Amino acid sequence: MAPNRSGNPARRAQTGGSTPGSRATWRDWVAAARPRTLGMAIAPVALGTAAAFNAEGYHLGIALACLVLALCMQIGVNFANDYSDGVKGTDAVRVGPGRLVGAGRAEPRTVRNVAIGFLAAGALAGVAVVLVSGRWWLLLVGVVCIVAAWTYTGGKRPYGYFALGELMSFLFFGPVAVLGTTYAIIGRVTEDAIALSIAIGCFSAALMLTNNLRDIDTDRAAGKRSLPTLIGRRASKALYALLMLVPFAILWIFSYALAYGFAVFAVLLLAGPAIVIVLLARSSRDLITALGLTGLSALLYGVGLAVAIWGGPAGFVGA
Repeated sequence: MAPNRSGNPARRAQTGGSTPGSRATWRDWVAAARPRTLGMAIAPVALGTAAAFNAEGYHLGIALACLVLALCMQIGVNFANDYSDGVKGTDAVRVGPGRLVGAGRAEPRTVRNVAIGFLAAGALAGVAVVLVSGRWWLLLVGVVCIVAAWTYTGGKRPYGYFALGELMSFLFFGPVAVLGTTYAIIGRVTEDAIALSIAIGCFSAALMLTNNLRDIDTDRAAGKRSLPTLIGRRASKALYALLMLVPFAILWIFSYALAYGFAVFAVLLLAGPAIVIVLLARSSRDLITALGLTGLSALLYGVGLAVAIWGGPAGFVGA
């Protein structure tokens, strides 16, 4: 007689129920890091560094350490999300890319340890920022970031299960990342940095909203209360459009003072179709496409505007 098997793929993985052929390959591990989301780690650091440079302050070492910190935190939270949702059974049925734990392709303990490893690497980068900058209170900010990364879907009361994912994404990949980078470099926060943090924070919230909108049916079935499960598809789509347009309203203000500012509006060639796809989406596959366009839009917007700020009013030719 065949042994009883759990209906939760994550628990099958924990008990060794996966067959050798189902084990994760290196491509699966790379995919689990969710490369499409990494632009949300790069863009705020680029903007925070540009804001510091615009205020006549620049430190390459601190900027690079902030970048490593942001990338490690983003990858760490992605693996932590894979682990936590997997062991809870939320990822048992997915429309989007598969997950390591939810699909039973990797041991939950292994995925958890990888998540911890990246979060620890991010912590070390944060310590480097503090040591170089001498701004010791930033250690507290780092601790808060690590706790937020783990408790998004981990712990007994994960905030991602209480419709706070979009708000926290806005805060941590907007104001915290941009203002933290600027402050670490020059020791103060500028008005430009605040505006830029709001812009990129909106992109981050839009990215999270697209992800949750894609998973609305499976989240409802699993009892996960994301923002779309509370306000519905129509309101979520309208909110997404608003979040995607706010950064370009902010860009309009900056563009008049920058030689290359208007060139950044070319990002609308990606953001515009993403908005249309989300508004007209009838399947989860449509939203997967929009998810990729949203992440790429955020990356190009952040890096593009950072370069424009670097060039200043005269541009590189006139500098």
